Amino acid sequence: MNKNPSTDQLLLKMPSLRAVKCFVVAARYQSFTRAAEALCVTQAAISRQIRELEEHLGTNLFERVGRSVKLTTAGAIFFEAAQLSFIAIAQAATRVRKDYGSNARHTVTVCCSPAFSALWMSHRLPSFFSANPDIDLDLVTTQNFLSLEPGLHPDIFITKMARVREGYVSLPLFHDRIYPICTPEYLREHPEIHTLEGLRNGVLLNLSPYGRSQVAEHVDWSVWLAIHHLDIEERLKTGAHFFNANDYNLLIQMVLNNQGVALGFDHLVAPLIAKGLLTKPVGQELVLEDTRHYLAYREDKADDNAVNRFRNWFFEQSGGVAAAGLRHIN
Repeated sequence: MNKNPSTDQLLLKMPSLRAVKCFVVAARYQSFTRAAEALCVTQAAISRQIRELEEHLGTNLFERVGRSVKLTTAGAIFFEAAQLSFIAIAQAATRVRKDYGSNARHTVTVCCSPAFSALWMSHRLPSFFSANPDIDLDLVTTQNFLSLEPGLHPDIFITKMARVREGYVSLPLFHDRIYPICTPEYLREHPEIHTLEGLRNGVLLNLSPYGRSQVAEHVDWSVWLAIHHLDIEERLKTGAHFFNANDYNLLIQMVLNNQGVALGFDHLVAPLIAKGLLTKPVGQELVLEDTRHYLAYREDKADDNAVNRFRNWFFEQSGGVAAAGLRHIN
């Protein structure tokens, strides 16, 4: 390693870091006694270190005022620079300890939709944390994947966009399977929704497209019923209401509260069906075979151990088809 002579000379002229540390703490507390308590040393040790630092600098750094001290003009100048330097050193030490220490922890930033985080992620995450105690997750939710806050570069996106942004590799996941859902109690009280015609004329909770313009396709009740040869415009004009919202979590909560029937996206509602909280009033469903969900990871994190462990866990949980060797999308 080549040594820089000027740097060596600068280091030789540096005062003792121990003395500077004592000075910074004493300046913050304006007391040698409190500084000694904070550093678990004697007051005499603090006084000695301050005296050595003042001798090194050739000037007084403190004025003694009764039992306390206050900074001189020279002391205030030195304190400002010393405090910033110690903060920088402490922050760097924290990063090194976190990322490279023997008990290093890692953080993976994941970006997905609010519905995916609430209905897919939330009840599966305990298995990830149990298997990966050294990895923390930073979960960011949005409906607008193309307009995230400046400076935010998630390690992983879960989205329906095949190419979410430059610098990411996309792996294809599952197709959407969409079918009506309600609670068993609601179905008992409204047996007419066992038929498609009954569904069309019942209380429909509809996912509107507002704020969802980046989704490749939008399936609402009008589309789903049209696929099954029913026109939503032929709904009875009186009686059951038609409710629109662009918040899927809200719609699911309304369904769970026995307020109507919504369209269920299988990857989101299957666990609720498995628990008996929701049921399918009819057997018909729609499978979007031309589109998929995708997991996109940062290309520069391709060899990152924490990112790869999250990715592998995700594919195990989702049955991700990319694990079977489907092509990557750059």
